[in-house]
Amino acid sequence: MSRPPRDSRAAALALLTGVLDEHRTLDQLAPAALASLPPAERALAQRLAATTLKRLGQIDALLAPRLPRGLKSLPPAARGALRLGVAQRWFADIPAHAAINTSVNLLGRQTKLKGLVNAVLRRLEESAEATLAAQDAARLNTPDWLWRTLEARFDGATARAIASAHLAEPPLDVTLKPGLDAAEWAGRLGATVLPTGSLRLPRGGDLAARPGHGEGLWWVQDAAAALPARLLAPRPGEAIADLCAAPGGKTLQLAAAGARVMALDNQEKRLVRLHENLARTGLEAEVIQADAATWTAPRPLDAVLLDAPCSASGTVRRHPDLPHLRRGGDVGPLLDIQRRLLANAAGLLRPGGRLVYAVCALSRAEGPDLIADLPAIAPDLAPDPFSPQERASLPGLLVEGATVTTHPALWPELGGLDGFFMARLRRRG
Repeated sequence: MSRPPRDSRAAALALLTGVLDEHRTLDQLAPAALASLPPAERALAQRLAATTLKRLGQIDALLAPRLPRGLKSLPPAARGALRLGVAQRWFADIPAHAAINTSVNLLGRQTKLKGLVNAVLRRLEESAEATLAAQDAARLNTPDWLWRTLEARFDGATARAIASAHLAEPPLDVTLKPGLDAAEWAGRLGATVLPTGSLRLPRGGDLAARPGHGEGLWWVQDAAAALPARLLAPRPGEAIADLCAAPGGKTLQLAAAGARVMALDNQEKRLVRLHENLARTGLEAEVIQADAATWTAPRPLDAVLLDAPCSASGTVRRHPDLPHLRRGGDVGPLLDIQRRLLANAAGLLRPGGRLVYAVCALSRAEGPDLIADLPAIAPDLAPDPFSPQERASLPGLLVEGATVTTHPALWPELGGLDGFFMARLRRRG
């Protein structure tokens, strides 16, 4: 990018082409693409890029018959302008003239390409609505690798429901500090109290301006992401390691419960955010930059929380770039990392110590299959099944023995939640 984008559409184009043509993540692209924009323009750019990525299958299927030489024959900017035009007109409630004109203008002085984009988008007005109504949105917008992952893990109807849920805007959840009244704070924040205790806030506005943020009384954390620490059931004074801790939501939960927390991450840049979160909330933890696969605790620990690196297939609705950057074979190296982390984590525990293994992934390999191979990975660990009372505190979730699975199609009346697999384990002895 030679110069910062000057408006929301140019920024959206930079984000879109950066993901699809340069194979970079939205997080990597956002600082340069959005820095020069005011907040409203920045939000619109992010919404348009996310909408285009979420609906890319439908968009490309709509465009393909109108481009005899195919989308790939066009320069990246023209491809992006066409895709953004369709996204604006048919999925972002932007009037036709604005959607077409802003997309055409993205091509500057490239007269021939501007004419092509203008002609294609105007012709779509004649038939797009009927074509879109006949499309299988869930299947078209789900890359083959992700569709196979979902079908291998769930039944066909559930896989389709998850794929459909990926198209919706993700909710905004927060975790309250212990001791605060959830109903009272739901009223103050205009939020809904979820079955597991998280609060679901309405989106929009300045998050930092909401009651309690400056005082550090709550932090943003998806309802599913809040579960691993709750399943670990930390107690005051316990020595607990939070492995792969950044950005720190789980560390905050453990520290707020009164545990003596060692929070590890191997990237200094990620630990900056963790330090910021601890400072804002007034909570304490020992922050350590280290490789959790080889780190040794100074003493045997009461509990370990391992939120392992994974394919992140459970967070697609929050990261619409992910389906277009990952491939089905990506999990192989991750499985090796997960196994090494779990083996080392087991050795950190005292006899009888607890461990929660979690991944924000929906593949069988990273979840149920990995735990089934526990005797080969960490023979000192055994499943620690949930009690009937604990199961009752997880309504509507998939609880089996010592494992809990969440996915975006659960709690549909509340807006779903991220996909996680969690297993609670205990060291023998």
